[in-house]
Amino acid sequence: MELDMTKGSPFKLIVRFIIPIIIGNIFQQLYSLVDTVIVGRFVGVKALAAVGATGTITFLILGFLQGLTTGFTILTAQRFGAGDEEGMKKSVGNAAVLSVIVTVVMTFTSVLIMDWLLRIMRTPADIMDMSREYILIICWGMGFSVLYNLLSSILRAVGNSKVPLYFLVLSAAINIIGDLVLIICFDMGVAGAAVATIASQGISGLLCLVYMVKKVPLLALHKEHLRLDPWCVRNQVSIGIPMALQFSITAVGTIMVQVALNMLGSTVVAAYTAACKVEQLVTQVFASMGMTMATFCGQNRGINDLGRIKKGSRIAFWMSAVYGVIIYAVVVVALPVIIRLFVTGDSTEVLGYARTYILINGAFFIPLGMIFIYRNVMQSCGYALMPMMGGVVELLSRAVLAVVAAKLLSYVGVCAANASAWCLGGIFLYIAYRFTMKKMEREKLFAEGQRQEASS
Repeated sequence: MELDMTKGSPFKLIVRFIIPIIIGNIFQQLYSLVDTVIVGRFVGVKALAAVGATGTITFLILGFLQGLTTGFTILTAQRFGAGDEEGMKKSVGNAAVLSVIVTVVMTFTSVLIMDWLLRIMRTPADIMDMSREYILIICWGMGFSVLYNLLSSILRAVGNSKVPLYFLVLSAAINIIGDLVLIICFDMGVAGAAVATIASQGISGLLCLVYMVKKVPLLALHKEHLRLDPWCVRNQVSIGIPMALQFSITAVGTIMVQVALNMLGSTVVAAYTAACKVEQLVTQVFASMGMTMATFCGQNRGINDLGRIKKGSRIAFWMSAVYGVIIYAVVVVALPVIIRLFVTGDSTEVLGYARTYILINGAFFIPLGMIFIYRNVMQSCGYALMPMMGGVVELLSRAVLAVVAAKLLSYVGVCAANASAWCLGGIFLYIAYRFTMKKMEREKLFAEGQRQEASS
């Protein structure tokens, strides 16, 4: 089921590859959404706010690890595209060892600093205990999340986007059943939601591992592949660390927004949480396009086909732009119905806050799509600095508006922080992409000139 994306129509390959990723990402968001819906309806609005108040911390920690593991597998896609099977296996073994080391360090560090982090975020006192209970369970189980993210990234690097989908769908079903059983039957509250999420991710990751061992001989590793290779480590760390920091920089900005939000009370936090869940669900197409371009461009970078990379990037942009316009209109119309899934009784106040968030941020879906596309194009080609700087641009934009919103106690300012970050980040990354492509073209011409001189 491996897919070589260095040959054939880029449009057809992108469509073929992205559809399973979209379905998988939507299922992943759906079981996160189900967590929120079940918590909100069966535990209460304060519990919903508690889960929402930890969302940015989860993004900070798990986003860092996801960026790291994704960066580790860029080399895998490049070696696969170049037809270097031994180099590909070395990259997979190195990625596994590095991921284990980082996960252990991150798990214990996050648990130790969690109380301090919740306090400096000004988590409302009435939801502090529930927030702590939920996020600590997520932290202790982050290894399961890393397992799935790493193995699914490896499979996608060799062009297999379907198998991670199958296991993720099963995982989503297990998560939903776990939520219902642990929260409703065993009355575990937010802890039940966290346990169900971690358990489902663990099952998905283990299934990926079993599949790779039994069904993908291309990825069969031996002991020598699990020894850290200096060249692989340098390459993977040089890409993985900036990608991880880019996620973390973005997360720091969202934490600053969360601090401003927490000052407005638990009802506003609950409404914002519901709106964010809706936004995260419908924007999974952008995230999926980013993952698709990481594989497409990574494989084509392996044979240095820059024209094909540029063509694929143009196709990805127009697909994302058309989708962004359509989904904005759909969400605005359907929002009243969607919000009623989260809360019982009078939802007027929650709906008003949620609508404000969607109206402001939905208008900037196109630059959000640009961020995912151009960031992944550059990273998959081995240029991780500019994408990280794009994260800095997003951070500064969010930080400025978050500080202003906190001083003015302005909910509109809180909502606009994300929109401004997307807009400025998308523009910056597009400009950086253009410069990066020109740099790669110059390097290719120089290398070709040297080869011609050597042959003559």
